[in-house]
Amino acid sequence: MQYQIYALQHPIYIKGISTVSALGSHPDDIWTNYLSQRSFLKSKKIDDIPTFVGELSNTDKERVEQLKQSDKLYAELDNSVLYAMLCGRDLILKAPLNTTDFGINVGSSRGATTLFENYHEQYIKSGQTSTLSSPTTTLGNISSWLAQDLQSKGPRFSHSITCSTAFHAILNGVAWLQAQMAEEFIVGGSEAPLTPFTIAQMRAMKIYAEVGQVKNPNYPNQALNLSKTRNSMILGEGSGLITLSKIQSEQNVGEIKGIGFGTETLKHSASISKDAACMQASMRMAIKQINPKDIDVVVCHAPGTVKGDQAEINAIKDVFGEHMPAVTSNKWQLGHTFGASGILSLEMALLMLKHQKFIGVPFIENQIQPKRIKNILVNAVGFGGNSVSILVSL
Repeated sequence: MQYQIYALQHPIYIKGISTVSALGSHPDDIWTNYLSQRSFLKSKKIDDIPTFVGELSNTDKERVEQLKQSDKLYAELDNSVLYAMLCGRDLILKAPLNTTDFGINVGSSRGATTLFENYHEQYIKSGQTSTLSSPTTTLGNISSWLAQDLQSKGPRFSHSITCSTAFHAILNGVAWLQAQMAEEFIVGGSEAPLTPFTIAQMRAMKIYAEVGQVKNPNYPNQALNLSKTRNSMILGEGSGLITLSKIQSEQNVGEIKGIGFGTETLKHSASISKDAACMQASMRMAIKQINPKDIDVVVCHAPGTVKGDQAEINAIKDVFGEHMPAVTSNKWQLGHTFGASGILSLEMALLMLKHQKFIGVPFIENQIQPKRIKNILVNAVGFGGNSVSILVSL
């Protein structure tokens, strides 16, 4: 009964999508990079410690820098904001909006990471900080500046719900559309976490892939490799936005057929149960209106940790039983982009639907291949034992 409450009352379409990540920012380039089956994770020095990271391409870095220099106000903004603004401009070019009253809900797990660390270091050294340290590091900064840049007159929100942040933005946008309170909503996530302190936090948790200890440097992140014995998570930077609409159109890139969410009782702040109870709940809710055997692919959250990857596969097996769908992930190519990861996984699903080709991971033997690609379930889960699943189709 609890799942029926959240059934969609009206069709929700994905009018357009725009992303920037280690795989690029142009849809054709991103698809080509997926087909290439090579890792885009790079090794570099962060705070004099060699580490693997998923950086933007030099071309996209130049685009970000041009945006930053285009307005003196933008020069003070964190990359997490600039990435979202870049995606926002690309998005409305691909899928023009029908109204200026569109809503915006873009979140981030870490927010203005670089600026916050720089301002804090400044304060530790001098006991003082810059005038703009507060307005440029508040979480509402992302959606507010995106709204300014796109001249939105509708509601705007920012939020942080760890690694499922972007999918919680979808939940909120869907709720506004279902309630007839908006006609269109831009939702997503943005993350720029490639900083010494952030990576040190992941290392402290013993989940980061270490240079010199990686067995296969071609694929340092072993997401969904269930035979791995070491954690292999790697951070990436990026952003992704989609426009949600109630209007059916041939130009739409997909339709959201189901949404689901779940939580579970924590044993510690980063725990997840052996069978990922929260993910079971979110997946069951998202596919409530469809026969489980009709799900063709699951795009997993799969951060590359030993326990996290296995728990998600256990949850999928519990939900689908003998009708096990094909499973895949994109984190072995672009890293874990925290709050933006859900939208980037959704993009992978939409590309597979468009091109009708399954993109697997290169180190799984005897991988299940889908007989068709019509319904794809996408998962995102984060610290706090919260999970969101989105069912998407053409």
